[in-house]
Amino acid sequence: MTPKKVFFTKGVGVHKDKLSSFEVALRNAGIEKCNLVYVSSIFPPECKILSKSAGLKLLRPGQITYCVMSRNETSEPNRLISAAVGFAMPKRLSKYGYLSEHHAFGEKAAISGEYAEDLAATMLATTLGIPFDPDQAWDERKQVYKASGHIFKTQNICQSAEGNKDGLWTTVLATAVFIID
Repeated sequence: MTPKKVFFTKGVGVHKDKLSSFEVALRNAGIEKCNLVYVSSIFPPECKILSKSAGLKLLRPGQITYCVMSRNETSEPNRLISAAVGFAMPKRLSKYGYLSEHHAFGEKAAISGEYAEDLAATMLATTLGIPFDPDQAWDERKQVYKASGHIFKTQNICQSAEGNKDGLWTTVLATAVFIID
């Protein structure tokens, strides 16, 4: 059972109850109708990336749905939270890639997203044996990875939000949702 398709989505939810805040975030992401099963970080070989709208059309209510999800929540007013999923795919589509999850407090979406993307690309680079300096900035390593000719694509999806000013629960999530035909 290897997924052949994937799409990325994100959401934010606010509610007085923590669990309901998560449900609202799932609704915002469009995946509330599925029974989500969290999996680890491998991006399957030859897996096709779909748009969110195309992916959502393939989901059925109650379906067991595998995903890589990053999630964060707070009830602290104005506290900045973020959740991101990074992605790195090798040039040879017959090889596997990586997904990574990162969630943080006090990080803007761009920073969290880049960090998650960096994690996925670094895991892939180590698997492919690409030499790199781990102390280099992400932008510099990204160029090294791409110049190696082995890494085809990296990206991220991130959701950030400030905690509700009245102390309601605020949840953010970012997800890679797998489609099994």
